[in-house]
Amino acid sequence: MTIIQATLSDLDALTELFDSYRVFYKQSSDLKHSKQFLKERMLKNDSIIYMTYLQNNAVGFTQLYPLLSSVSMQSMYLLNDLYVHQNYRKQGIGEALIDKAKQLCKNENNKGLAIQTAFDNPAQHLYQRLGFAKDTDLHFFWSNEFEN
Repeated sequence: MTIIQATLSDLDALTELFDSYRVFYKQSSDLKHSKQFLKERMLKNDSIIYMTYLQNNAVGFTQLYPLLSSVSMQSMYLLNDLYVHQNYRKQGIGEALIDKAKQLCKNENNKGLAIQTAFDNPAQHLYQRLGFAKDTDLHFFWSNEFEN
């Protein structure tokens, strides 16, 4: 297993994984816009994407977005995306990607790593096993989608 930080040369393989990830979350497949979205993240340097390769096959990825905490005055990352191709699950790939993200936080002396996921995501047991605690703070979200 090899984990690398994705670059534009990985874009096609990453797009396939990212599109499958979106479909997992009940979105319509859209390779064109998925590729455009990922390319923008890379060109703007506003996320870090790690990919896992097994025998030259892209099998998983995680995408991290930088955040700041005003209260603690520290940086952190939001692990917003984590996906392992269904044929390669239960082989430690997700754990290895999370460990890579944790190491980045340690190297940068960040506050920590937040994970945003669906309430019914079966990977929650993995997060808890790897030391993540459920955040019991009250969260709110405003969506511009419903505003006129």
